[in-house]
Amino acid sequence: MPRAESASSAHLPAAGKRLPVSTYRLQLGPDLTFAQAEAAVPYLADLGVSELYLSPILQAAPGSTHGYDVVDHDRISDVMGGREAFEQLSRTAHAAGLGVVVDVVPNHMAVPTPAWHNRALWSVLKHGPASPYAPWFDVELDDDRSGILMPVLGQRIGAVLAAGELVLDRAVIPTEPELGEQAVLRYFDHIFPVRPETEQLPLAELVERQFYRLSYWRVADEELNYRRFFDVGTLAAIRVEDPEVFDASHALLLDLMRAGHIDAFRIDHPDGLADPRGYFQRLSEATGGAWVAAEKILEGEEELPADWPVAGTTGYDAAWRIQALLTDPAGAVGLGSLMQQLTGDAPGDLPALVETSKRQIVATSLYAEVHRLTTILSELCEGDVRLRDHTFRSLQDCVVELLVAFDRYRAYVVPGEHPPATSERAVLEVAEVARGRLEPDRHDTLDVVVDLILGREVGSAGRTREARRDELVVRFQQTCGAVMAKGVEDTAYYRWTHLVSLCEVGSSPDHFSISPDELHGWVAGITASHPATMSAGSTHDTKRGEDVRSRLGVLSELPGPWTALVTALREATEPIRPADLDGRTENLLWQTLAGTWTAEGPISAERLTQYLTKAVREQKSWTTWTDPATTREEELLAYATALLTHPDVVAAFEQWVAQTDRHVRAAVLGAKLAQLTLVGVADVYQGSEITQTSLVDPDNRRPVDFAGLHARLGRLDAGQGPGDLDETKLALTAATLRLRRRHPDAFVGPDARYAPLPTSTGHAVAYARSDSGGPRAVALLTRLSVGLDALGGFGESTVVLPEGRWRDTLTGTVVDGGTQRLADLLSRHPVALLEIA
Repeated sequence: MPRAESASSAHLPAAGKRLPVSTYRLQLGPDLTFAQAEAAVPYLADLGVSELYLSPILQAAPGSTHGYDVVDHDRISDVMGGREAFEQLSRTAHAAGLGVVVDVVPNHMAVPTPAWHNRALWSVLKHGPASPYAPWFDVELDDDRSGILMPVLGQRIGAVLAAGELVLDRAVIPTEPELGEQAVLRYFDHIFPVRPETEQLPLAELVERQFYRLSYWRVADEELNYRRFFDVGTLAAIRVEDPEVFDASHALLLDLMRAGHIDAFRIDHPDGLADPRGYFQRLSEATGGAWVAAEKILEGEEELPADWPVAGTTGYDAAWRIQALLTDPAGAVGLGSLMQQLTGDAPGDLPALVETSKRQIVATSLYAEVHRLTTILSELCEGDVRLRDHTFRSLQDCVVELLVAFDRYRAYVVPGEHPPATSERAVLEVAEVARGRLEPDRHDTLDVVVDLILGREVGSAGRTREARRDELVVRFQQTCGAVMAKGVEDTAYYRWTHLVSLCEVGSSPDHFSISPDELHGWVAGITASHPATMSAGSTHDTKRGEDVRSRLGVLSELPGPWTALVTALREATEPIRPADLDGRTENLLWQTLAGTWTAEGPISAERLTQYLTKAVREQKSWTTWTDPATTREEELLAYATALLTHPDVVAAFEQWVAQTDRHVRAAVLGAKLAQLTLVGVADVYQGSEITQTSLVDPDNRRPVDFAGLHARLGRLDAGQGPGDLDETKLALTAATLRLRRRHPDAFVGPDARYAPLPTSTGHAVAYARSDSGGPRAVALLTRLSVGLDALGGFGESTVVLPEGRWRDTLTGTVVDGGTQRLADLLSRHPVALLEIA
């Protein structure tokens, strides 16, 4: 929808720029090309979305299934169809009234196999400091250093050379065909350039003279000397804070925007950047103030930095609150008891588990980053007589404790600026936690480290703005994000099994549940500050799809029956259960079955075992990606597979599905209605307009039958009533998206308003969405239907609707404003979406 000229806000697009109303996320790749996406446009237009929301479209590494491993910023993905096919998709979308939002990856590029696929990296590996791309990568290059670490060898370099596995060869490099055959080093599938004028040297000396260092793969976690994406050595960070790097890496996307093929951007992981605010300011200027969403994970009550010129987040903050709203606080004790029985973890143990997980990460996969921070600190102290008695060991101890204690992805401290009060307070509060964990002898060192990472004057007078000090300020913040992501999201949240639907990306599992009033308060605040932020239910990064989380949420309403089911099935399957089955893994397994078992039965053994393999390796308790406990894993997977056909398990879950059917229906539809109406720009992840059993990626990237969905939508539009939950969810999604399209200003933009509506029961949540002309829509959803059934239903409970005549978009029923019985409004569905008549 084009935005009115009079609208103005730091968090809304500039006048004349497109303001999305709703988005539909497409995960492009080999299985969903631009042409295939184009074929889906008529369906998406009929569904009611306002924008296509595309995963990264630039050229990615060979075999990429997601596009976040970019190798060339000057090319549109060949696998997806190339630039012409993308532009055709854009033209078709715009002709259908849809805008185009594209995902941008500014933080890193791939280290592909072979390396020549990334011509920028190839050039740096070949020419070192003389390469025109030398400023791109976050690594120091000069003849006195050992070179960029390339940890690709299956054994130590001496053994590789002795075995003759590394050979000098000649090849024509596709990215440099004009050079003809050139010298290269081959190691199986890996190909590396040879530094000019070194190819005549003996092999060992030649290897030593390169601008890169070939090494055993295990060296990476201890000696990696380039910044990477979290702990992924095949994703090398780039210095997008350099204006030339920004311009070069964004040129094609910005050209496509200026040509009208792209309308808006989603920015991946801005917390990894050296200067997120500066990046967004530069992007806003370059796009003329286009709508931009930031993939920012906010912890607890943390707020998006007000000085970022972005529309808002990508919606994790909405997703976890919706799930918590539909989780019964009364279930915490019963589920906690079951967790303690199976795992030994007590309900209050989460903070300690998070601490343990983060300590493991900083001591292992992120040790290189910790060592690099400590090295910078040590150099700063050694270079200042007033600081030189702070030893490397003491500095490292302080760095570790600060990283472990840090409770968010980063504090926004900019070198040369006094830090914002919120950032300074965040660092100082963490410092007090760290102080309590350090020996008293380390406290003076901690004070020095804190002053340095806050950019304060410390040591000799006047020493604040130095390159190395500035680097420390930035790198500490970048490392905080990596520790949070790997220690919390990808370790602790796989270990904590109180209720696994609460352990989601960007979630807050220490909040087992939130009340309607808490939700209303948060929505009011975010609507006032970021009226065009995103709301999400499922994304390509969620560990479980929205419907899996909804099914799991029902466990909180039935903790007693669920405990009885698990207890009975543990006894029934005891003869086949591995003797050393990890308790956390077992609790995760039972809940995964509950979240994915439907009337059609369980998910396939292949999908379940792929998920469990990833989950237990991410737990890092008894097996890992780098040191898999193969035999024990095989025993677990055999047990899990056997459960899918075990007569007692099948009978129990069939009964459970039947017993919880109406409650799952209320939770699934309630979550979807809330997600599509609560705040800002509503996103629909591909396929989530019907129920899914999706688990963590790559499971959530399975192909979607868009033609089949279009046909089902057509039958609903022709008057055929929904036959099952899938069709009811599809009808609800379409009705909500179409209503948003009719009344966009009630949901996004400066005039959008949100108002809770009074109900006489805590089992219903109601609110109105309004624009400058008054209320346009009312959302009404059932909350915690098990408890509602125990009360005998809504009875005489009521809701007070705004004045006017209201039509239910799902049933066509028309009612008057004022006090209405909930039992009447929700007689056919557990949710209602009313539109002003």
